[in-house]
Amino acid sequence: MSASILRRPAVAGRFYPGNADDLRSEASAYLSDANSARREIPKPVIGCIAPHAGYVYSGHVAGAVFARIEVPRRCVVLCPNHTGMGRALAVMSEGAWQTPLGDVPIDGELAAALKARFPALNEDFAAHLAEHAVEVELPFLLLRQPELRIVPIALGTREFETLEQLGLALADVIAAQIDPVLIVASSDMNHYESDAVTRVKDHRAIERILTLDPRGLFDVVTQQDISMCGLGPAVVVLTAARQLGARSAELVRYATSGDISGDRERVVGYAGVIVV
Repeated sequence: MSASILRRPAVAGRFYPGNADDLRSEASAYLSDANSARREIPKPVIGCIAPHAGYVYSGHVAGAVFARIEVPRRCVVLCPNHTGMGRALAVMSEGAWQTPLGDVPIDGELAAALKARFPALNEDFAAHLAEHAVEVELPFLLLRQPELRIVPIALGTREFETLEQLGLALADVIAAQIDPVLIVASSDMNHYESDAVTRVKDHRAIERILTLDPRGLFDVVTQQDISMCGLGPAVVVLTAARQLGARSAELVRYATSGDISGDRERVVGYAGVIVV
């Protein structure tokens, strides 16, 4: 892959504003609203889970997460593969991601170290070409850290052992770095059931997240038919965080799309979690 490769936005103008000024204004508002509500000083964390729907629905949850944390210059952002394109374990290790707020370079050194530690990870642009779940996190991350560099990973597998091994590998690589690295899992929660059902299902999953229990999360989601799209990224983040010495997790904000749309019959759940 050429170092000049540029991954262009797939959902700018749909999930979030395509105009730089409008995007900066909207995303900043979500960040500042969260700050004014809690008045807490951002702190370093090991990882986080943030939603990836259109900003009108989930931007306030994502903003609440990113307002609470220090965003270092290096981030690994894991997402599900909604499109089915490309390989099941797909990373990009060269080039940059274009956003309306500017290009975000890929951290080639960190990506190379991760591929060396976990050879099952495939270099694959196709999996990222039309996938939105990393893309929608980038404006928030950029506003919090203008010198951002990322390693984007799309996961199209739900094999627990594979996800666990990736999490352990990620922890090993991060532990060997001098500079801090933030791990972001991009995930929405239960999809397209009633608000009442979704809240019950989501909080069963959130309970396992808050106890830093990747196996428990995997089991409750798969056995109780919880359509959490970012189960894989969440399992990886929890596994890596535990290995890196995580002590606790906190639910920063929870909401459903029904809170915005008023439609309580078919909603999507959104959870914002930080892991320290």
